[in-house]
Amino acid sequence: MEFELLHRDRTSHARAGVIRTDHSEIQTPVFMPVGTAGSVKGVHQRELLNDIDTPVILGNTYHLYLRPGLDTIRGAGGLHRFMNWDRSILTDSGGYQVFSLAANRKLTPEGAWFRSHIDGSKHLFTPENIVDTQRIIGADIIMAFDECTPWPCDLKYAKKSLELTHHWLDRGLGQFTATEPLYGHSQAFFPIVQGSVFSELRKESAEYIAEKGAVGNAIGGLSVGEPAEEMYAMLEVVNSILPEESPRYLMGVGTPVNILEAIALGVDMFDCVMPTRNGRNGMLFSGDGIINIRNRKWMDDYSPIDADGHSFVDTQYSKAYLRHLIISGEMLGAQIASLHNLAFYLWLVRKAFEEIKSGTFSTWKEKMIPALSTRL
Repeated sequence: MEFELLHRDRTSHARAGVIRTDHSEIQTPVFMPVGTAGSVKGVHQRELLNDIDTPVILGNTYHLYLRPGLDTIRGAGGLHRFMNWDRSILTDSGGYQVFSLAANRKLTPEGAWFRSHIDGSKHLFTPENIVDTQRIIGADIIMAFDECTPWPCDLKYAKKSLELTHHWLDRGLGQFTATEPLYGHSQAFFPIVQGSVFSELRKESAEYIAEKGAVGNAIGGLSVGEPAEEMYAMLEVVNSILPEESPRYLMGVGTPVNILEAIALGVDMFDCVMPTRNGRNGMLFSGDGIINIRNRKWMDDYSPIDADGHSFVDTQYSKAYLRHLIISGEMLGAQIASLHNLAFYLWLVRKAFEEIKSGTFSTWKEKMIPALSTRL
């Protein structure tokens, strides 16, 4: 993987660049649709490619490990071939899912014991076998195994968790160095900064990760319930330390406002289930604001979903029609809403790239934030 920094904003820490993997070129800032189990819910691969030109998607190690299982993925020749996707894939290590979904989990220096949320079977994730698992999945960018601390948590717990995450990082990095990709394309390994909302821990973690000289770095443990201002404060601390020559990936974030604020603080990569999950429930993001399409006010509104043209579905379907589909529980409604939201998110980060390039990002951002926060 290569990263080239192309432009810097003059009045913020926003950056525009490009990541190159063996599968695709990824313009940054970038939003990665979440394809947890090898599928972006309700959206066909053809639509991701042809309709909204998605350069990279995210898969999840925990879910893919449990179902369909590693034998099936290996037999297919890796996740790219299994799901018929020829662009880049990033996989989360599964750490967040172990700590949020799994029952009766137990953390030890060795790794994390947990029970499957599907059938209750017992499993052990270690820093080493998580690397091996992601080798089998074959993602272009893979994550270190970490513990995602809950919010709120006290300083003592956060510090102990951070020490475990750093211990696991060293072991995972050793395993990554000692092994090779399985399918003829290269893989990049990202460490993850943790430390909850404690500045001293975030600083310690960022310095520890920066010393590893990885081709890219991730920031985890945020957007887990803490106030947005605390998240931004942690990003300011971390990004003042992480190397500029490597992309910075903020995991699991977030709203359009979160994304623009984080871009201004120097973040390059994002993922979140919000566009598809909220879309399935009738929440639409647009350049004019947030639409709850279930509201009665849209029942006779025959105008396009987003009059500003930020989504390819704008001129095809009206608000009234989409409301009808969502209220009726028609699958097409969830599909249209999900694709619209993904298209809007991808438009937003591409527009940010152009504004950074033009030197007008900060002015544009300040104009966009009130609109993006408005509930229509």
